[in-house]
Amino acid sequence: MNEPMSAKKKAASKKTAPWAKSMPARQFEFMREILAAPSPIGLEGAMSYGVIKPVFDKIKPKSWAVQQFKGNAGLVLDTHPGDDDKTSVMFIGHADKIRLQVRSIGSDGKIWVNSDSFLPCTLIGHEVKLFSQKPKKPGEYRVIEGGTIEALGAIHFSEPAQRTGEKGIKGEMLFLELQMHGENCKERVEALGIRPGDPILLNRPIRKGFTDDTFYGAYLDNGLGCFMVAELAKLLARKPLKNIRVLHTIATHEEIGRMGAAAIAGEMKPDILIGADVNHDYDAAPGLSAKRMNNLSMGKGFSLTNGSITSAFINSIIEKACQKADIPYQIDFAGRDTGTDAMAASLAGVDSAATSIGFPIRNMHTISETGHTLDVLAAVHGMEATLREMDKMNRGKGLSRKDLLNEHPRLDEAGTA
Repeated sequence: MNEPMSAKKKAASKKTAPWAKSMPARQFEFMREILAAPSPIGLEGAMSYGVIKPVFDKIKPKSWAVQQFKGNAGLVLDTHPGDDDKTSVMFIGHADKIRLQVRSIGSDGKIWVNSDSFLPCTLIGHEVKLFSQKPKKPGEYRVIEGGTIEALGAIHFSEPAQRTGEKGIKGEMLFLELQMHGENCKERVEALGIRPGDPILLNRPIRKGFTDDTFYGAYLDNGLGCFMVAELAKLLARKPLKNIRVLHTIATHEEIGRMGAAAIAGEMKPDILIGADVNHDYDAAPGLSAKRMNNLSMGKGFSLTNGSITSAFINSIIEKACQKADIPYQIDFAGRDTGTDAMAASLAGVDSAATSIGFPIRNMHTISETGHTLDVLAAVHGMEATLREMDKMNRGKGLSRKDLLNEHPRLDEAGTA
């Protein structure tokens, strides 16, 4: 007979839990490798094929399979390929990164760029990498380093309102400075093969922060979701599930409309879909107090979204599993749209019970995005705990599609407070 865990043992177990300890160095390095992969929107292969697929190929049991796609560089690691009788759960992280793009080349060699989903004022002075094709070998890419993003040149050339901060920097003012000088600057830049649409990425791999278990750098959005998906796959490969089919998914094109995830969800038609993406640390966000946002803070666990298209039934399973294992999580909410790949099934017209989990970070869409390893590890182990609970449901037969059909909450049956 199993005795209930004493409060003392429970407290000791909580301190030794993976999410309660510092992330091991090897695991942090893997996270750093994923986040550093140059994978701008539409060119995500460096992360999906270059970093994650080799890991999938290495860890997967023989019965698992990796699926690839024609129209995007997404991947799915399928634990039960072809077994359509099993309830399927798709976890999605997106590999694409917001980027700047070349707009035009000036006569003085300035490369004018767009700001995409960045605030223009956050880009000034930062080192970047430009990726272009070799002029005589289309399809072969090379990286150009040594440049920075600029706009004003110097404070001496700025307007008085810009000096005081009353006037900001517009996107059309941004250019890539490659230090060109002398004669025929434009022609020399063009000879490098640089052309409109070439992607430009911020150049700052993550590093550990000053405060314990924090880290910062570019592109936590959304290398962290892909890292979570890969780490979850490692855990399940060591101890596979019997009744639940898991689709570990690396998607693309999220930042411009979630096209990659929608295409994959449309093809795979999962019963359950869980999007994993960064979220905001509302508690530390400057200037938000007047908006009365809900409490959400990095270092206190992953976030779980209510509202929008999220399934109350799936959320209840996640909450129960995390409460049982003392895994920290926080509640967020959404109105019409989760803003994540959790919307993929809805966008694809597929009937899936969906939800969205996240990692509260600071300074989103800047070169200094900041996160906490506890939140990431809590998400990994929280999703493992959730899957193992699903696997045990119905007296060991696993969560069924019938459960998904019949467990929608009935508020007309709600009790009184």
